[in-house]
Amino acid sequence: MTYRNKALAFLGIVGSVIALAAVPAQASSVDPMPSFNGLVLAVAYSGNTIYVGGDFTAAIVQGKRITRGHLAAVDAGTGTLLPWAPSADGRVKALTVSGSSVYAAGDFGSIGTQKRDSLARIDAASGAVSSRFKHSISGKPYAIAVADGRLYLGGAFTAVDGLTRSRLAAFNLSSGALDVGWKPTADDQVEAIATGVGRVYLGGRFHKVNSTAGYDRLVAVDPSTGAIVTSFKPKPTVITYGIAVTPSGVFSAHGGQGGKINSYTLTGATRWSATFDGDAQAVAVLGDTVYAGGHFDKACTTPRTGPRGACVDGSDARIKLAALNAGDGVLTPWTADGNGVVGVLALVASQSLSKIAVGGGFTMIAGEPQKRFAQLGGA
Repeated sequence: MTYRNKALAFLGIVGSVIALAAVPAQASSVDPMPSFNGLVLAVAYSGNTIYVGGDFTAAIVQGKRITRGHLAAVDAGTGTLLPWAPSADGRVKALTVSGSSVYAAGDFGSIGTQKRDSLARIDAASGAVSSRFKHSISGKPYAIAVADGRLYLGGAFTAVDGLTRSRLAAFNLSSGALDVGWKPTADDQVEAIATGVGRVYLGGRFHKVNSTAGYDRLVAVDPSTGAIVTSFKPKPTVITYGIAVTPSGVFSAHGGQGGKINSYTLTGATRWSATFDGDAQAVAVLGDTVYAGGHFDKACTTPRTGPRGACVDGSDARIKLAALNAGDGVLTPWTADGNGVVGVLALVASQSLSKIAVGGGFTMIAGEPQKRFAQLGGA
């Protein structure tokens, strides 16, 4: 992963290069929320609760440190740190919520007194660790998603419970058992997973899926069989770090020489691409707006970038966060500038609350002191 103190860039519509005039900035508001003393790497909404995971060992509330071992929960309406406090002994890299359970993946070996190798199911109310989802994972998981009665896992692992799994695996959501029938393979690490109707979308560094070339860095597979969905073949040219799916399309966040947010139809055709002067690490969609988070400082007015990803043909300041129109990729006036080298690493939207939650390494956001976690109003 490249941590560059760079900026975000914009491209217009598919097949066209459109130079834009500067977009006047319009600052977002920051909701009162706890801060954290280490990186926030994962955020997940469940109703009015935000679950948070990362490298932290404490939440910070009104200057007071409150122990939280890599996992925490916050009331999205009031900003109150909730008593939910299962304690992992290592970083939590990915979170998702389904029903009454929170699923966590990362570099931990136990949660509380329960041994759990890199993957766990936790009660969303009590924080108790389920006796199910107890597995041995050879390597590191980076991404999880839930759909179709399964938990999907991606990363840099090679086996689960001694059975070969090449960077991808699935588990029965009810029993927690490894799904013996779903075993697609990737030839390099999987950084992101998202689900849509009849599809599981995978993003990362890979060039082959199921030993098949031509599905570089972003692919869709069948949720039951793991077979490639051949009608979706976007082939982005740089690593995929994040994926967001809507009923009408797919949005992806990319690194590279500068960074990108790409918009695709469900058949994999490019609708638009926005270019930045640093990695786009995360992407989320709220209503008609696409939010990008990353290591950038500027949104480029054309796709051309120079040495170290610098915008060549002009830019708008958008530091670590930016918003784009979902339909055409045009940069909006919305700003919530962050700081630091790492910037934003996690981004999720709540449609019901019209909010986005952000995690990363920043200590300021939208002009307010807020360490590594924030909730913001949408554009």
